[in-house]
Amino acid sequence: MTHLLDTGYTTNQMSYDLARLRRNGLIEHRSHSNTYTLTADGQRIALSYTKVPNRILRPLLAADRAPAPAPLRQALATIDRHVRGYIDNARLGNTAKKLKPNIKVLTPKER
Repeated sequence: MTHLLDTGYTTNQMSYDLARLRRNGLIEHRSHSNTYTLTADGQRIALSYTKVPNRILRPLLAADRAPAPAPLRQALATIDRHVRGYIDNARLGNTAKKLKPNIKVLTPKER
């Protein structure tokens, strides 16, 4: 396992990680063996972790660049408007406006 992580990974760390995964219902211990199997929830979470970077994060990080699809840019602009509205309604406007957003606000022509 250490050659996969490029760092030390002790048996204590492994035991701790396995115990947490069991407690959260993501794996089940197979009796009379030192093996574990994924539960249905564990499979769903593992699948989502493999899909999130390619299907969600990569398009979101590229959303402010020109080749991003127009519907994605419009959706992000809508989300940004709603977040700004919630901030204004919560009277956090001045504090929140000091934060620099990473999302470029699109002009109607860019949409």
